[in-house]
Amino acid sequence: MRKVTVKASSDLALVKYWGKKDEKLRLPENGSVSMILNGLDTVTTVEFQEQLKSDSIVIQNEADEEETSRVSKHLDRIRSLAHISMFAKVVSQNTFPKGTGLSSSGSGFAALTIAGTKAVGLELSERELSILARQGSGTACRCVCGGFVEWLDGNTSDESYSVSRFPSSHWDIRDVVAVVSEDKKTVSSTEGHAAAHTSPFYQQRLLHVSEKIQRVLDAIKRKDFEQLGTLVETETLEFHSILLTSTPPLIAWYPGTVEVMRTVQTLRKNGIPAYFTINTGFNVHVLTLPEHENVVQETLSKLPSVQKTILATVGNAPTEVADHLF
Repeated sequence: MRKVTVKASSDLALVKYWGKKDEKLRLPENGSVSMILNGLDTVTTVEFQEQLKSDSIVIQNEADEEETSRVSKHLDRIRSLAHISMFAKVVSQNTFPKGTGLSSSGSGFAALTIAGTKAVGLELSERELSILARQGSGTACRCVCGGFVEWLDGNTSDESYSVSRFPSSHWDIRDVVAVVSEDKKTVSSTEGHAAAHTSPFYQQRLLHVSEKIQRVLDAIKRKDFEQLGTLVETETLEFHSILLTSTPPLIAWYPGTVEVMRTVQTLRKNGIPAYFTINTGFNVHVLTLPEHENVVQETLSKLPSVQKTILATVGNAPTEVADHLF
C-alpha cells in the first residue's frame, strides 16, 4: 500500500452522450467524442490505511454526503479487484468549479480510479481503467485518455470504453470557458439521462449519432476547424433540444449563456473563428485557434454576465504527481 496522487483533466464532449442502456454500469445509448482539457484539472490523493473505520473523503474542502457515498462505492469496486477490505483516505481538489456542467465528475473519477488502483498495487491497462472509471462516472471513462477521445458505446461492460484517436500534439485548439455562474446545477446529469427517452426528438437523434461521430473525427483528422466548429455547434443545439423537450424539461441555460452564444456568433461575423458548445450546464465552452484566443477571451471577459474565463488547451492522459494533498 502506498499514498498516490494523480492529476487528471476534464474533457469537453464534442459529440455528447445522453441516455443509458444500463444505469448501474453506465452504458451509454450512444458513443461520443471529446477533447481532453488541460487547464480544467482535478488532483486527487488516495491512501488505504489500516486504522480507518470508514472511508475519509474530502472534495473541495467539503465532505458532502451524496458525493462521499458515490466515491465510497467506487472505492468498493477497487477493493473488490484488489481483494482487500481496508478503508481509504481521499482528498481531491479542482482548478475549476464542480457541479456546474464542466465535467468535474469526469476528471474526478478518472483521478480517483488511477490513484486508487495504483495505491493498492493494481497495474491496469488504459482500457481496463476506462471500463472501471466509467462505472463511477460515464464521462470519466474518456478522461483516463489523452488528446481527442472516442467512447465506444458497446452492449456490455467490456465493450464500452474509450480510446485516444489523436494525441494532444495532433492539433492545437484552444477552449475559452465562459463561466456565467458557479451555482450547482438544479437537475443532475443522472436525472437528465433517465428522462432522455421522453423527448420526441430522442430516437431521431440516436439514428444519426454514429454518422456525426465519424464526421467529427474526420474534421479533426483533417484539421478543418470550420467544419469541426460547425458540427460541434449544431450538435450542442440539437443536444439541448432533447433536454428542453424531455419530461420534466431540463432548462440548463442562464441569460448569460445566451449572451455568450450570441457574442460568439458576432465574433464569427467579424472574421474571428469561434464556436460555442455547452454540456449539461449553463457555462459555455468557446473553441478557437491559438492566434485568436486573446481577442476571444478579452471579448467574453467584458460581458456583464461572465464572472471569469478559463483558458484550456488539448490535454494529455492523467499523470501521477509527487505533491500529495495530505
